[in-house]
Amino acid sequence: MSAVPSIVLPRTFGRYVIFDFIGKGGMAEIYLARQKTELGAARRCVVKQILPELADHSAFGDLLVHEAKLAARLSHANVVQVFDLGRADNRLFIAMEYVEGFDLNDLLRRCARAKEPLPLDLAVHVVREALKGLDYAHRRKDDEGKALGIVHRDVSPSNLLVSFEGEVKVCDFGIARANDAISRGSAPHDLDDALKGKAGYMSPEHARGDGIDARADVFAAGIVLWELAAGRRMYKTGDGRATLLEQARRAEVPELPDKGLPSEDKLRAVLASALAPAPGDRYASAAAMQRALDDYVASAGLRPSPLKLGEWLARSFGEEILAQRRARERAAAALERGAPVVLEAVAASVIAAAEPLASAPAPAPAHAPATPRRRTPAIALAAALAFVTIATVVALAMR
Repeated sequence: MSAVPSIVLPRTFGRYVIFDFIGKGGMAEIYLARQKTELGAARRCVVKQILPELADHSAFGDLLVHEAKLAARLSHANVVQVFDLGRADNRLFIAMEYVEGFDLNDLLRRCARAKEPLPLDLAVHVVREALKGLDYAHRRKDDEGKALGIVHRDVSPSNLLVSFEGEVKVCDFGIARANDAISRGSAPHDLDDALKGKAGYMSPEHARGDGIDARADVFAAGIVLWELAAGRRMYKTGDGRATLLEQARRAEVPELPDKGLPSEDKLRAVLASALAPAPGDRYASAAAMQRALDDYVASAGLRPSPLKLGEWLARSFGEEILAQRRARERAAAALERGAPVVLEAVAASVIAAAEPLASAPAPAPAHAPATPRRRTPAIALAAALAFVTIATVVALAMR
């Protein structure tokens, strides 16, 4: 994802105040926002602004709206809730529940940088919880009792969200189907690249363009589990290898590396059933794969829990991102009250952010006496003043 937003933040967008940039993919720019209710309460949410070139594509736009309406029917602890769909400032957008944490892809990158692997029991827990959400969506019916036929089509680490409370939620139901509508011969370059990247998690029937059902999501969940257990991507590219899409069509699943994992033979058996090339040889449902993982957890003596996952996540990666996000949210709240308060909030948040970075001492042994904190260096104050000046201009221009 790109790290450069196309707008200055914070910014009012319809009924939302956008205050933090999450990322940009082939389909949308993604922001963290505040939404005010009629009674004055505020809640955080995620706003996905669909890229203009896609929103103007009739096939994509129509199918996205249709799929977003289906996704809005989903209400489950392991599914991200979609609660708004519309247009503002000539941009088609989807608003959805905010999960405070990381998507699994981002989490794994952070683990790699910190050289701190995701523990196996927590990795299995993530997949089990995701399977609960998938099974619910696959079984969802309309008001007349007719199956909605929902298939996610893009079960991958970037669509599995893990919160600091230990929750695991599947997001972006239906968006992959809208992507499929324009992926053959008419997709913009950025979207085409994004789709190719997703091929690493496609079932063979999906990669071939055949009809798919819930078992395609089971296969994708199997790839996620394989990669978490192996500590690497299942399909490799480069060095004369076939493309991800070609490898997905063949579904030549590598042997799981021998890593001495608990009850490794049983884990291999679960993966073999999830990753069977023929849909009829796979688990018949996400619930069936979940039950198999439950049995594996019991036999391996693992004891995962949401509490354990949340504590590990917050302890390992939570403090920095939460501090940054709270400072930006204060600036957004101040924007709602007017420019003078924006300046006060921004100045306070910048100075507070600068001081720990410049003067926080290294952790001391338990027996060592506390050392006084140094004052914020002049350069940090200068940066704060410069940022306040910019904020003044932006805030007054937006009023």
